[in-house]
Amino acid sequence: MQTKPHVAVVGGGVAGLTAAYRLSRAGHWVTVLEAAPRLGGKLDASTVAGVPVDAGAESVLARRPEALDLMHELGLTDRIVHPSSAAPRVYSRGALRPLPDGHVMGVPGDLAALARSGVLSPAGLLRAARDLVWPRTPVRADVPVAAYVGVRMGAEVVDRLVEPMLGGVYAGRADRLSLDETLPQLAPLARTERSLAAAVRAVRDRQAPAAGAPPRPVFAGLRGGLTQLVDALAKLGGAEVRTSAPVRELRRDGAGWTLTTGPEDAPAQLSADAVVLACPAPEAARLLRAAAPQAAAELTGIEYAGMAIATFAYRASAFPAPPDGSGFLVPAGEGRTIKAATFSSVKWPWLAEALSAAHPDEDLVVVRCSIGRFGDDAALRRPDEELADLAAADLAAVCGLGEPPVDQRISRWEPGLPQYAVGHAARVARARAALAGLPGLALCGAAYDGVGIPACIAGGTAAAARIAAG
Repeated sequence: MQTKPHVAVVGGGVAGLTAAYRLSRAGHWVTVLEAAPRLGGKLDASTVAGVPVDAGAESVLARRPEALDLMHELGLTDRIVHPSSAAPRVYSRGALRPLPDGHVMGVPGDLAALARSGVLSPAGLLRAARDLVWPRTPVRADVPVAAYVGVRMGAEVVDRLVEPMLGGVYAGRADRLSLDETLPQLAPLARTERSLAAAVRAVRDRQAPAAGAPPRPVFAGLRGGLTQLVDALAKLGGAEVRTSAPVRELRRDGAGWTLTTGPEDAPAQLSADAVVLACPAPEAARLLRAAAPQAAAELTGIEYAGMAIATFAYRASAFPAPPDGSGFLVPAGEGRTIKAATFSSVKWPWLAEALSAAHPDEDLVVVRCSIGRFGDDAALRRPDEELADLAAADLAAVCGLGEPPVDQRISRWEPGLPQYAVGHAARVARARAALAGLPGLALCGAAYDGVGIPACIAGGTAAAARIAAG
């Protein structure tokens, strides 16, 4: 007879799997309920040209310790890799240009490097330079990124640098996204520094390695793809995993909880002492509507942006010259369907090696294109073939490609990325406060703790600790 405390984890993404792993190792009996037919959430792989390529997140932020620490703990140390030194670029004013050195999420700190890049027009560059002489702009509350950065440095810096960077991380818009939540390194300095460029330099100085120390990698991945993190968590976690198991209802049942799961025509009941909700905010809101209506109302206000990844394999001969960068960002004003492209087999040497092994007589290049911004989903309504054609046409125009791809895949994410709008942190705090009176219940995931993998791992660990503490 099972005597361990039983915890149901709703959602099998990296946050939910981390919570399940931590709880299992702490002595709990854990059941993971995932509505999709596979685990991993936004971590997935798509086979292109016979080689698995990350179809969702492809890297983790190495400056946060949670993801790398977990990889080491799971025995993945020998698979940890870092991207090549190839630098990203920006497609601005009709040409590929270097991303200026010395920026933080696109906000420039080195105006000389900004001028050399050619990303801005002469008028835009002069407008950005006003930041150096203008009085301080008071920031007394959370504001949209565009409101503050635009006042300090002008619309071109927002449109051609900051928004493309934020679009890559959040699929969001700078006129809606929270300064406090999406630029947390800069937001406190915005309240104390007169110059935004000076604030950026202060952040960069703090991140710089000690004198004589080698540069620290910003990102890391896994040889073979990040899905190996999912596989290791599921294999070593010890939880019972049920896929294709949507949770239809959650209700308080005495001191515990009862979950209704499975298909609508054959529902099943699952009793649990505690529940971790590691699912997207709309699903969490639906499940909490009866037990915690105030929390549900708060979570309902979190919006999402749909997105898609178009992955292509090209012959190297399709490029007029070998790609010399890791990829490029595309501002919305350039009129392209894609918002970013990554030359994956240039950025990740392990992928180039895998392609060479699979195609020893052919030189191939893998390119990933990101599509979709909040409030702009017209392209996403097109069938896969049409969406791939639009992305390939953009690549051909920007990179001068002379041949079509030899293979392609479309991966869609809906719901995609949660939008950290102004007031997001306060909204999440109110939701969690509303749940404080319900023992045995915790939230974790990208909608609450941060969209990056390290943040999701931290959130899953914190949720497990709350449940374990009772």
